[in-house]
Amino acid sequence: MHVGNGHSNGHGAGLKTKEPQYQFELDMAVRDGLSRFGIMSNQTWRDDPRRLLFLLSRYKFVAKMLSGKKRVVEVGSADAFGTRLVAQEGCSVTASDFDPVFIEDARSRMMTDGWECATVVHDILSGPVPPADFDAAYSLDVFEHIISEHEDLFVENIAQSLTKTGVAIIGSPSLQSQVYASPGSKAGHVNCKDGKEYKKVMERHFENVFLFSMNDEVVHTGYHPMAHYLFVLCAGRKV
Repeated sequence: MHVGNGHSNGHGAGLKTKEPQYQFELDMAVRDGLSRFGIMSNQTWRDDPRRLLFLLSRYKFVAKMLSGKKRVVEVGSADAFGTRLVAQEGCSVTASDFDPVFIEDARSRMMTDGWECATVVHDILSGPVPPADFDAAYSLDVFEHIISEHEDLFVENIAQSLTKTGVAIIGSPSLQSQVYASPGSKAGHVNCKDGKEYKKVMERHFENVFLFSMNDEVVHTGYHPMAHYLFVLCAGRKV
């Protein structure tokens, strides 16, 4: 049996699964084709499948923290592969990224898999994401790519994308993790921080900042110098 990506080509039609409760899955695959990865998630699944688990665990944390928030913006969504976990919590998500290649890839997959959300090409360093009145914002694996001279502009524009009572979650690999990072990761990671310094950046723009640690797929409040990844949950923008 062969089923194409994103559309049915007829192969597999008429086949029956041995256990009838799984027949609907075969029927769906034949009817709709198989879902595909995005540009970035495809590379991750091929080269380092365990990392995809960690990535989706980060999105799950965001989804649970933002559950009930109606209008949410993702800053730096790339191919938006994990974005649907946040949408699954009932959030209306706008996926934004400064690279039109990734946004177009996300849009093309959304058209065929039933998980559509708003998308926009936007460079957060140029200003807040319009219309700048979101209930919540989140950004995963972007901060570390922003040079230190622009880190306050980055956080400030995220803050200004929110309503006065909006919340933000910003995640980044820790400084301590970089000893174990691959050469490719290190090439783009120009601004990883220790947990205390990471929190201080956010406190310049938000009244309340809560720091979480993460190792593999586990989020916790343990000793942050041993964390591979850092989350900050921020509330109450200062301006």
